[in-house]
Amino acid sequence: MNTLETLPVTLDDVLKAQELLEGIITKTPVESSRALGSLVGGNVFFKCENLQRAGSFKVRGAYVRMARLTDDEKKRGVVAASAGNHAQGVAVAAKSLGINARIYMPLGVALPKLAATRSHGAEVVLHGHNVDEALAEAQRYANETGAVFVHPFDNVDVVAGQGTIGLEILDQIPNVDTILMGVGGGGLLAGVAVAIKARAKELGREIRVIGVQAENAAAYPPSLAADALVPLKKVTTMADGIAVGRPGQLPFSIIRELVDDVVTVSEDSLARALIFLLERAKMVVEPAGAVGVAALMDGKIENPGNTAVVLSGGNIDPMLMLKVIQRGLSAAGRFMTVRMMLDDRPGSLATIARIIAENDANVTGLDHTRLGGSISMGDVSITINLETKGHEHGEQVLGALRAEGFQPIVVH
Repeated sequence: MNTLETLPVTLDDVLKAQELLEGIITKTPVESSRALGSLVGGNVFFKCENLQRAGSFKVRGAYVRMARLTDDEKKRGVVAASAGNHAQGVAVAAKSLGINARIYMPLGVALPKLAATRSHGAEVVLHGHNVDEALAEAQRYANETGAVFVHPFDNVDVVAGQGTIGLEILDQIPNVDTILMGVGGGGLLAGVAVAIKARAKELGREIRVIGVQAENAAAYPPSLAADALVPLKKVTTMADGIAVGRPGQLPFSIIRELVDDVVTVSEDSLARALIFLLERAKMVVEPAGAVGVAALMDGKIENPGNTAVVLSGGNIDPMLMLKVIQRGLSAAGRFMTVRMMLDDRPGSLATIARIIAENDANVTGLDHTRLGGSISMGDVSITINLETKGHEHGEQVLGALRAEGFQPIVVH
């Protein structure tokens, strides 16, 4: 294993980045979570980067990268590509430094993220149907014009800037045992690992650093197993902030040396974590920022002790939030959609309504139709959206319907 001093990013780099960021970024607060701590059997703290300028940690690395440009490079301007957080981080940093920024975003980018990026003063160009296509166009523009390309994670200054979060965590939670955070390309995880492991060595103690990925966008576990970059053929996750199909070469070289583990969580677990953060912590967090909470709730972290979870961003599209809330409630057994075939005669629907009411469930939507290729003459199809109080209560409602001769099928 390499020594900390021979890695491409060192503690000294992170300390210098911290000096550069003084007065530029917010030292985000740490909030304790008794509810999650009781669940996992330890003390849990949230490092609230969702309250950072521009809504995520990305401004740290972007500013450090751009502050170190030469005068000539600053005059040429910068270019970047992103679907959200990196775009806003670059825009905020560019405005602070007086640098012109051109940012490519995919055509389908969420309107709040597009508006926020423009509001920070950057020129936004919509190009391509995904981040990869926008990234390629940004690189082409950089090659053509001489503008400086600001990579979201594969850069020494960017990694050092993100690592300043680790220094803040140690200052705010000196007795921390475990630090969890999401990982996409790896800039955040690599930077924090450098800062934490170096400081832990100085203190003569162990502090675990663990990355978390969405299981449908998890390029790090196979890459670490192969000790080489293993790109994914397909990436599908609601956590767009960490939807990266290929780890960055620079972050990977650090993560494989320093990080204790990288675990994965499902989409349902992510949805449940977001609901938990809304209800119990009063925190608006995007899916990529909630993966650490999901890992704790799933029991993926053994003996966590005093645990810090980095809530890396809060830039969630309200339309996505609606979908996530419904999925989260469904995963928690608090919402379900039931479909049944009934005899088309008076009273059938009233009987179903009575059973649901007697079992203390609540109807939030209903669809009643006699038309469709699978519906026989004399039958009717009914689809009901129900609020329930958990999986056990949901089974109680279904059992009561079956006891009356109905055949409910749960479709969501």
